[in-house]
Amino acid sequence: MATAATLEKSTATVRKPHRRMSRVMAVRQAMQYVLIVLLALFCLVPFAWMVLSAVDAQAGPTVQSPEFTLDNFVRFFTKADTPRLLANSLLISVSATALNLACGIFGAYALSRIRFRGRKTFMFSILLIRVIPPPATIVALYLMMVKMSLDNSYLGLILVEAAAALPVTLWLLKGAIDAIPFELEEAAWMDGSTRFGAIRKIVFPLVGPGLGAAALIAFMAVWGDFLTPLVLLQSPDLYPLSIGLFRAFTAFNQVDWGVLAASAVIYMTPPAILYGFLRRYLFRASIGSAVKG
Repeated sequence: MATAATLEKSTATVRKPHRRMSRVMAVRQAMQYVLIVLLALFCLVPFAWMVLSAVDAQAGPTVQSPEFTLDNFVRFFTKADTPRLLANSLLISVSATALNLACGIFGAYALSRIRFRGRKTFMFSILLIRVIPPPATIVALYLMMVKMSLDNSYLGLILVEAAAALPVTLWLLKGAIDAIPFELEEAAWMDGSTRFGAIRKIVFPLVGPGLGAAALIAFMAVWGDFLTPLVLLQSPDLYPLSIGLFRAFTAFNQVDWGVLAASAVIYMTPPAILYGFLRRYLFRASIGSAVKG
């Protein structure tokens, strides 16, 4: 009997700490959920305002029940400037992304396959460029473009944008090429292929997920850049959508909230579409890096 009573007391003593721990864990988990909900609301409220205002005939700076209309989108495309601004953004972003990938794939191949002194130092040095804030280098970039007569031009902006996104592309594609067995290229050489032929037949198909991920990251970086085109471009005919909207809708301290919201929806559409097409490549690239690591 004494043994049974002692056992019951010890069991009760053990249960109390477990209950306390369960309560503490429940409170902690509840606080985490509350924090997640608050962060989600913080992110979703501006997005909700943008979508609701884009279809609201009486859009304002606050969230309200919309009077449904598509006139804001019609006005965006019928304005004299806005379609050209959208075309400029697409031209700059697509061209800079293509140039970035062309330089990135061959640069990454060289860094992956060619062993030279200071290779690791060089890799970390180019990555260090991304650590430097863009405002710290924008004046030097502008002076360089002026010296080369590339300021206020598509070409100068495309070169700068492609170069700015190149470090991340090099690192991402180098990791993808490192995962490709070198023996496959050697087998292609034995079959009579040149080095470039082996790259085209072996490396390009296998590095597809890395290319897709690099394209998505580079395009979104160029598309969302505001400071570089603001400094390098002076002609309104060359402005991308971000700069054009900033200048047009802040003129004379008057803001057309409906058209501004519709413009924001249209502005986010190309990256969203590109993400829809390339997200599987981004997922495969992340999985490949995790497996390699």
